[in-house]
Amino acid sequence: MAHQAPIAKKITHVHDMHGHQRIDNYHWMTARDAPEVIDYLKKENEYYDASTQHTATLKEILFKEIKSRIKEDDESVPYLLNGYWYISKMETGESYPYFYRRKDGSEEKELLFNVNEMAIGHDFYKLTSLNISPDNKLVAYAVDTKGRREYTIHIKNLETGETFKNNLEFTTGGSVWANDNTTLFFTRKDQQTLRANKIFKYKIGHPASSNEMIFEEKDEIFNCFVYKTMSERFIMIKSSSTLSDEVRFIDADLPHSDFKMVQERQPKMEYSVSHFQDSFYIMTNKDEATNFKIMRTAIATPEMENWEDFIAHDPEVLLEDFDLFEKYVVISDRFNGLNRIRIKSWDDTVDYFLPFDNETYTAFTSANFQFKTNKLRYNYNSMTLPPSVIEFDMETREEVILKTQHIEDPNFDSENYISERVWATASDGVKVPISLVYRKDLKKADGNPLLQYGYGSYGSTIDPYFSISRLSLLDRGFIFAIAHVRGGEYLGRQWYEEGKMFKKRNTFTDFIACSEFLIKENYTTSNHLYASGGSAGGLLMGAIVNMAPHLYKGILSAVPFVDVVTTMLDDSIPLTTGEYDEWGNPNIKESYDYMLSYSPYDQVIAQNYPNILVTTGYHDSQVQYWEPAKWVAKLREFKTDSNLILFKTDLSSGHSGASGRYDALKEVAVDFAFLLDLENSNG
Repeated sequence: MAHQAPIAKKITHVHDMHGHQRIDNYHWMTARDAPEVIDYLKKENEYYDASTQHTATLKEILFKEIKSRIKEDDESVPYLLNGYWYISKMETGESYPYFYRRKDGSEEKELLFNVNEMAIGHDFYKLTSLNISPDNKLVAYAVDTKGRREYTIHIKNLETGETFKNNLEFTTGGSVWANDNTTLFFTRKDQQTLRANKIFKYKIGHPASSNEMIFEEKDEIFNCFVYKTMSERFIMIKSSSTLSDEVRFIDADLPHSDFKMVQERQPKMEYSVSHFQDSFYIMTNKDEATNFKIMRTAIATPEMENWEDFIAHDPEVLLEDFDLFEKYVVISDRFNGLNRIRIKSWDDTVDYFLPFDNETYTAFTSANFQFKTNKLRYNYNSMTLPPSVIEFDMETREEVILKTQHIEDPNFDSENYISERVWATASDGVKVPISLVYRKDLKKADGNPLLQYGYGSYGSTIDPYFSISRLSLLDRGFIFAIAHVRGGEYLGRQWYEEGKMFKKRNTFTDFIACSEFLIKENYTTSNHLYASGGSAGGLLMGAIVNMAPHLYKGILSAVPFVDVVTTMLDDSIPLTTGEYDEWGNPNIKESYDYMLSYSPYDQVIAQNYPNILVTTGYHDSQVQYWEPAKWVAKLREFKTDSNLILFKTDLSSGHSGASGRYDALKEVAVDFAFLLDLENSNG
C-alpha cells in the first residue's frame, strides 16, 4: 500500500530583484524553530519511515555488514611531537575515540581524553583540534555539541587533570600557543553569519572576558585564521577569500608585539607562507602562475617586490602543498590528475619523485611534525587498496609500511576488484576523466548497476579513494564511479576556473556527459544508473535531475545547496558573501540571470523525475535545512511521475552528519538500502 506523501502548504512569497519576480511558495520553511516547520519536517521523517519500512531488515544487514569489516578496537599510528608520541584509539562497542600520549622512550600511556564519557548526554558531540602547549603541560581542545561547527575551546592542565573554567566560545576550534606557554591565540566566528572574522589573544589565568581582540577582518568576503609555522618561530594571521590572501606575522617568542604584514592583499592574488631559516617560502599564483609556484623572500623584507622564484610555475603541473624539513623540501603536486610527491634537497643535489605506478590512487603527506628528520610520513590508498600509512626515508629511499587499514573480512581480497580510468567527451569536446572500481567476477557485458559520484566546486578534488562501506555495493554487483568534473582541480587550476562563476554549467554538463558515456560503453543502463552528491555536490544532483532526469533511476542528495539565488542574495545566512567569487554576486543582474538559469529550486518544472532520497541536518551551518525542505516540496508539486521522493532530516546533527561512528554507518546503510531497494525493484 502506497503511503501518502506530505503536501506542504503554499504561502505566496515574492522575491523581487532586478525587476524580476520569483514566486516562492515555500519560503515559510525558513522560520527556524517555528512549530509548523518542525511539524512538517517530522511528517517528512514519518513518511520516510513508512515508505522504507520494508527495507528495515536490509538496513540492519548493511549496517552489520559494514560494521563487521571495521576493526573495532583499532588505534592510529603514533606520531611524535615535542618529545611525546600521540595516539587515538577506538574500543569495541564504543562510538568515540580515546586520546593518549606517551613520553618518547617510555611505554607508559597517559590518557588525555575519553570522548565516550564526555559525549554522554549529547545527541551530537565532536572533540577536535587538540593543541599541546610547547612545555607539554597544557592542552587546548575544541568541542561542538550541535553540528553547526561553532566550537568552544577548553583548556586542560595535563599535570593536574583540571579543566579550566574559562571557556572560549563561538570559535573555529583551532588555536595557537605562543612560546611562553601562557598565551593562546584563537579565531572567533560572527554569531549570525558564522564568518571567521576576529582573532583573539587569551592569557592563562585571566577571565575569558578579558580576551584581547588583536585583529578584525572587516571585508565580508574574507575569513581569517591563525596558525604557527612548523619551525615554531612565527605566529601567522591569514585572511582569505576565494581569490585573494593576506598574511601577517609576529615572533612566537614575543606574543604581545604587533603583527607585521607580509604582503597586502591584491585582487586575484593568492599566497600562503611557510618559514625556513632566514626566509619565508611562499606558494602563490603571482605573475599569472595559474597552477602556482613557490617563491622565497628574506624575513626582514617580506613584501612581494622582494619575492624570488624557488620552484617555477609549470602550466602542466598543479602545486598543491609543500613541507619543509632541515635537509629537504617536499613538494606535493598533481600531474594529469594524479598526486605526486617530490623530494628536493636544499643544496639541489637530490631531486626525485616517489614512485607510484597505479592509474587511480591517492597519496598525500601527513603528520610530519619533526623538522630535523629524514623520515617523511605519507598516506596511500586506491579504489582497490585500503589506506596505508608509510614512512619513507628521504636519504636511503627505503620505506616502511607503518599500518594498513585492516578489513575484518576473511573473504576480502583486493585482487577481486579492478579500478580503471576512462575519459568521457563533454558537450564542448573537452575530455572528462572518470575513476571506476568494480568486482572482476561480477562485471556484465550488458551493464551493471552503477553509482556515479560527483562534487565539482571550490577547486576541491575528489581523488580515487578506498571505502570499506562501498564494498557492500561492489559485492552486490555495483560499479562505483567518480566523475572528475570541472569545478574541481583534478586536471589543474584551469579545471577549476572552467567550472565556476559564468562557467558553472560545465560542472553539470560534464557529469551528464560522463553518465551518457557510461551508458554508451555498456558499463550500465539508464534503468540501473544512480547518482550521488552532497552539499555543492547536492547542487550538482539538483541540476542534473532538471536537465537530464531520463538518465537516472535514483539520486542520493545529501545536504544539498539547491536554492542558489535566494541564498546568495541573503547576506545574513552563514558563508554567503564569502562565496561571491565562486558562484557570482546575484546583486549584479548578469550574475543573477546566470545563477537563475541553473538554480535547481528555481528550475523545477513539470516533468518526470528519478527516485530521489534527500537527507539533511537541522543544525547544518553550511547549507540551511530549509533549502532541501523547499526543494522537496516543490519537486512533489511539479513532478509528473509516481517515483519516490523521500526527505529525511536528522534533527540533532549538522552538515557532516552524525558524530558517533556507528550512527555514521547507519546513515550509509540508509543510502545503500535506498539504492538496493530500487535496484531489486527492477526485477
